[in-house]
Amino acid sequence: MAVWTIIAAVAAIVTILIFMAYRRQVRKTCRQLAFLKEHQTNLRLTTDFPFKELGDLADGINDILDLSSEVQKASRQSEESLKETITNLSHDIRTPLTSMDGYFQLLAQSNSEEERQHYIAVIQSRIASLKDMLEELFTYTKLQNEIYELKMEPLDFGKCVYSTVFSFYDEFQKKGIEPRIDFCEGYLLMNGNYEAVRRTLQNIIKNALEHGYTRIELELLKQDGNIVFRCFNDVQYPGEIDIGQIFTRFYKADSARTHASTGLGLSIAKGLTERMNGSISAKLEGSLFSIEIQFIAI
Repeated sequence: MAVWTIIAAVAAIVTILIFMAYRRQVRKTCRQLAFLKEHQTNLRLTTDFPFKELGDLADGINDILDLSSEVQKASRQSEESLKETITNLSHDIRTPLTSMDGYFQLLAQSNSEEERQHYIAVIQSRIASLKDMLEELFTYTKLQNEIYELKMEPLDFGKCVYSTVFSFYDEFQKKGIEPRIDFCEGYLLMNGNYEAVRRTLQNIIKNALEHGYTRIELELLKQDGNIVFRCFNDVQYPGEIDIGQIFTRFYKADSARTHASTGLGLSIAKGLTERMNGSISAKLEGSLFSIEIQFIAI
């Protein structure tokens, strides 16, 4: 009888000690949570006793804290990105507007018909530039909507390429560059959206004209069941190009943002290409920059 009494007493003492340890750990956890609530810190909950349940609880809470920290970090990055976006857009839109304002003043002061016609032509050019910027912004905004869908239908990719390249004839002349063209013959059918394909090609060629130095090459071929379009251009300062950022919104190789554009062209080209189940990539080999798009042929 005495033995059982001793065993019962020991069990009671152990139970009380375990309860006190649990209680102490719970209180410590509460204090740690209160501290974490009041302070922005990377500290996490710790346990002093090898109780699986309390350890699992602490691990679960730490996982939630890690997730919350990641969400807050993403939110801050998103906020910074939004601020940068607004700054960039303000700069890009203000540039043609400021230019137009100056030419409007010159137009109002000029008595020469020849000068007036020149100023009007420049103003019209700035208006067209601003219109292109706003159209790019509108397209980019639509692409950010996950439920935005393109109306897909069979189309002749080759026909779209020929039409788009020909529309840049004057721009090539002004640049003083005669592009080397190597296009395969025959129909190149794919499922896509004609306007989206045209916009993608336009943005790629515009980029080549904007940054090309003396050489532009265009290739169109069918390879391994895919339709492939490549655009090559040499660049004057290859060291300024971050190839990993080429398709990032608002990225411009010229840090001074000297060209009147939004920096969205290639980002839009990527978005449209992928919406049509295609792929797009960029390479920089020495001073030769290239962009390649591929679509599945049907």
